[in-house]
Amino acid sequence: MTEPNSVPTSAPNPAPDSAQNLAVVINTRSPGVTEVVLNRPKKRNAFDDVIISQLIAAFEQIGQDSSTNVVVLRSEGKHFSAGADLGWMRRMADNSQQENLNDSRQLARLMSVLNSLPQPVIGLVQGAAFGGAVGLAACCDMVIATEQSTFCLSEVKLGLIPAVISPYVVRAIGERQARRYFLTAEVFDAHQACEFGLVHIVASDNDDLQTRCDHMLQQLAGNGPQAMGAAKALIFAVSQQPLSADVIEDTARRIADIRVGQEGQEGLAAFLEKRAASWVPEDQH
Repeated sequence: MTEPNSVPTSAPNPAPDSAQNLAVVINTRSPGVTEVVLNRPKKRNAFDDVIISQLIAAFEQIGQDSSTNVVVLRSEGKHFSAGADLGWMRRMADNSQQENLNDSRQLARLMSVLNSLPQPVIGLVQGAAFGGAVGLAACCDMVIATEQSTFCLSEVKLGLIPAVISPYVVRAIGERQARRYFLTAEVFDAHQACEFGLVHIVASDNDDLQTRCDHMLQQLAGNGPQAMGAAKALIFAVSQQPLSADVIEDTARRIADIRVGQEGQEGLAAFLEKRAASWVPEDQH
């Protein structure tokens, strides 16, 4: 079963969306920047099996899109995501172990696809990020949250565990913090999340959230798109690996390959000629 929704609400569970096809929206924020937007504000952007499938499809499509250099993951409404939809959880509780396993594998696939996207991913978090939503944040490369954002690994309150998100969350916040927050289901704020490593920047409010995102996008726009993808792959290749001869040789080959590549050649030439590289937007020249 997927990670639970524990954001308090006094209202009964609403009926399933009448327009499920609009629950995940793909936008072009600016040239080279694609947004994936959770668009269920009335349900606090809680997700179910349909939303998970749509997110997987969106990220797989974007991962193959050479015109997308950066991805922004955000949500409409007051909350980033309340985690899993309560109505869906009720349905899953009546399903067999095999059906629950299949369901969990889908959420695991979503986390894996998001985590391994070749492009840099910026996550924008406002309001609550509970349960599986913490996993989404952990799979982003950069996370910007507001002062009002709250986080909770709330699964144990329902007698569950944050299973499929755990590899990404533990890598983001470390084992020591996981040993507390996986077990206590305490709510922690954006500044704590920043101290733990889950969040990189804390914005003052939603307007500042967008401003900080624009600044980050401007920073990324000055970098070689292929180099950013290669740098991300490099992190996965060396992270938590012993410093062996194979790792050292692999890193040497990676830099040699990129130096002789078209983008590497252009970047070095631009540096030596004291000009902007071809991928840098004109307003940054």
